[in-house]
Formats: sequence, structure tokens, C-alpha cells
Amino acid sequence: MFAMYNRRPMTIIAGRATYPKLPAGTAKMIRPKFASTHATPRQGFVAWYEGHLEARPVVTKMVTGCFLWGIGDAVGQVVPQWASSEKKDDMHYDLPRTVRAAFFGFALHAPTSHAHFNFLEWMTQRAGITGYAIPFFKAFMEQFVYWSWISNSLYHGAMAALQGYSPAECYQRIEDNLWDTQIAQWSFWIPIQLLNFQFTPVRHQLNVVLVTSIVWTALLSMWYPPESGKSKNTNESDEKDEKSV
Repeated sequence: MFAMYNRRPMTIIAGRATYPKLPAGTAKMIRPKFASTHATPRQGFVAWYEGHLEARPVVTKMVTGCFLWGIGDAVGQVVPQWASSEKKDDMHYDLPRTVRAAFFGFALHAPTSHAHFNFLEWMTQRAGITGYAIPFFKAFMEQFVYWSWISNSLYHGAMAALQGYSPAECYQRIEDNLWDTQIAQWSFWIPIQLLNFQFTPVRHQLNVVLVTSIVWTALLSMWYPPESGKSKNTNESDEKDEKSV
């Protein structure tokens, strides 16, 4: 049996088996392949995430969105205060705001964005767009035709509703903030999305957006710092901290 496993000729001499000597370096050639297949922790995580993304794409993106939107809000709150506050002990952290952001990323932004990116890919193929025209077509459709208007309106409306605003107040909040949000978004997101659409597989395009949104929310919080004494019908600091594609 052992001789068959090694595929080496065996000679029986005086009741014992002997094998001919192998050429130098042959041992490395017949070493089992699994000896050098240990994955690094990073490779293990990537394989684990890819497996979940393949089996349950929407749920995986919802959990990812929850986590990254929460981080984005935390960065958007802490960094501006840390940079501008002389007394670090006076820093204030609004935990309910982070919870609202994480819930929005989980329940609304991730599933609708998953549908958006797949729909955008379908439109691109349907229109016969190929080559370097693909990212420009996708960016134009996303930023100017439909998605940016929908996603930003959804954000402002959902954040207002989660804060207990009435339907009329939610609509007013959208009306007051949408255009300024669009202008800021076009400046920030169009270059990023051109690269995203060109080099990133469709299943990971939302993840690129979510990771980049951490920077985006922090920038918006610096551009629009928190203001005190605001009423329900005016903008609060968390109205502009997480506008995302």
C-alpha cells in the first residue's frame, strides 16, 4: 500500500522492502500541496465576506451599511469637535443620532442601493454601452437623472421621520436641503463614481460608496458645523452629516 501511495518501485530484499534513492529536490515535488495553503487572516476574512456576499447579497450589504453608516456618523461628530474644541472635556456625542444613521444604512440605504446598482448595470447592458463609455453613462444616470435625487430625498425624509417630524415637516426639510446637498454631492461623488464604475465589480460598488461615505460625512460635518438653538423646522447638525450616494 505504501509503495502504491508513493508511486515508487519497491524491491524485496531479505524479507524487507527497499526503495531506490530519489534525485535531489524530488521530495519537494511530491510534498502534499496542502502544506503551503495556509491563508492569512486578511485572505480568510475576504473569502468569508465574499461567501456571504454571494449567498446573501442584500443582507450582507445591509449589515455592512449599518456598520459603516454608524462609523461615518461617529467620525462626523467627533472629528469636527476635536478639531475646534479647546476643552476636550466639553465634547458632546449624540448617540441617538448615530443609531438613526446606522438604522438608515441598514434598513433603507443598503437595500435600495443594491437595487440601484443592479438596475444601473441592467440599463447599461440594455443600452449597449461598452468600454470607457460605461462609467460616464452610469455616473450621468446616477447623479443627474434619478438616483442622487431619490437617495438624498430619502435620507432627509427618513432622518426627519425618525426624529418625530410630521409629514409636512419632513417635506419641508427635503425642500430646504435637497439642492445644496446635490451641489455638494456632484463635486464630491462624480470623480469617485467614475473610478468606481470603471474598476469595481458591481457587487462591490456599494461597498466603495459606504467606505468613502466615512470621509464624506466628516467633510459635511465640517462644512456644516452644528448650530445651537434650532427649531424642528430648521436644519440640525445631523441633517447634513451623512448625505451619500
